Amino acid sequence: MFIRFVIVSVFVVALAACTKPVVDHEAEGAALLAPLKKNLKAALIGGMESGPDEAISACNTAAPLIAGELSIDGVTMGRSSHKLRNSENVAPEWAVPFLQAYVAGTQTDPVAVELEKDRVGYVEPIMVQPMCLICHGAQLPPNIAVKIEELYPDDEATGFSDGDFRGIFWVEFPGT
Repeated sequence: MFIRFVIVSVFVVALAACTKPVVDHEAEGAALLAPLKKNLKAALIGGMESGPDEAISACNTAAPLIAGELSIDGVTMGRSSHKLRNSENVAPEWAVPFLQAYVAGTQTDPVAVELEKDRVGYVEPIMVQPMCLICHGAQLPPNIAVKIEELYPDDEATGFSDGDFRGIFWVEFPGT
């Protein structure tokens, strides 16, 4: 009886050593995106303190810099939308189906997906908040409309209401 116990124990330990550890890619993706969201919000709020024109400028210049600074060590991140303001914010190919699912309302939660070459993708929705409506609402103040037209002549990112789906934050990172 003791020998059976020893054999089964050795087998169980050997089997456990062969399996990959469980990794919570959603938590990892959320943690990687947290500084982007925090720094972008701080830049927008800082810009708003000087007026909405400055918030637009901050979004135009600071957002790509923040994403670039955090895209290191095999990590890339950004934001995208079904209604782009900046054409440089097109979603990566792997994120497009999730973007479409959020638009359709069939997806509402963040999601992680395994990609090729031991990489992981993670997306989470961006929902319109009241402060967003100054630049993304249905009725823009004239000075805001002029500034947006100046910086983004092909802008599609207006007409939103509080609580609407605005777009996605996305991150791609090495899997473990």
